[in-house]
Amino acid sequence: MDISNLINLDRIFPNLKASSKKQLLQELGNIAKDKIGKPVYEIANVLMERERLGSTGVGHGVAIPHGRFPDLDQIVGIFAKLEKPVNFDALDDQPVDLIFLLLVPEQAGADHLKALAKVSRVLRDQSVCEKLRGTDSADAIYAILSSAASTNKAA
Repeated sequence: MDISNLINLDRIFPNLKASSKKQLLQELGNIAKDKIGKPVYEIANVLMERERLGSTGVGHGVAIPHGRFPDLDQIVGIFAKLEKPVNFDALDDQPVDLIFLLLVPEQAGADHLKALAKVSRVLRDQSVCEKLRGTDSADAIYAILSSAASTNKAA
């Protein structure tokens, strides 16, 4: 599982605006609707349901929201960097500003876990996060994520 299989330039949003976790998930749903052909409310509902099980805010300003969708034929990733961090009920109680959304086919058991593990490994690296926070260019973000993923091949 390679990050370049999950995202591309049109799935990177370097200056997303949101003032709350709920608004962020709705914004992500709005972005994702055209990528997976589902209505915004359905995407936001799936993401909110997942959040009710436990926050996907993994700490250090990073969240990896994810949800399963029927009729999806591949895992779709969307990366967003927020203009201002929002409270995401993260494990470390810190606000979140780096988000990697994963939209997963309902039947993608092992692939779902591999994608989560890969994204988590890349975004656990604080130097990668610092580089991501230091740019507003989708091209640069894509290069940072791809480079970090290729140097961290243990997935």
